[in-house]
Amino acid sequence: MQDRADLVATLNVMGLLGLTAVQLAGYGFQFGLGELPCPLCLLQRVAFAMVTFGFLLNVRYGSQPAHYGIILLSALFGMAVAGRQTLLHIVPGSGAYGSAVFGLHFYTWAFLLFGLTVLATAVLLLLQSVSVGLPRTTRWGLLAAYAAIAVTAANAVTTFIECGPIESSSIC
Repeated sequence: MQDRADLVATLNVMGLLGLTAVQLAGYGFQFGLGELPCPLCLLQRVAFAMVTFGFLLNVRYGSQPAHYGIILLSALFGMAVAGRQTLLHIVPGSGAYGSAVFGLHFYTWAFLLFGLTVLATAVLLLLQSVSVGLPRTTRWGLLAAYAAIAVTAANAVTTFIECGPIESSSIC
């Protein structure tokens, strides 16, 4: 039973690190290539941040159905937004927004990643065992948590700098 709890804890840390990497990749394209996110992209970043928050809660306080609920609802919201953006650009002649990575644009990758998040969360729910008390947070879990918090906070700050408190630019 402890092996299963350790596996679930490890998979939650891996999910947290993976989502932090996704947010960092968005930052890389934003600042490295000068590709500012559009409003739908910003909504997808919010969804990624909320999914990250759900995994962060699992890493810090242990796997709980409510935390998985946050992950699932956030991923479904992200899928809706990314799906909407994909459908906007699927019409011939409508063009695309941003660079393509392995032939797919960011919004298409986001749709796929949100779908994989829903699938992975379902698997984690199947593996979850009932635990009593607070789990011990490993060093990797703590490092993943701090990285996720830093990247999410940086996203919030740079989005505010980019868009301001009132939508006034053509980007936002």
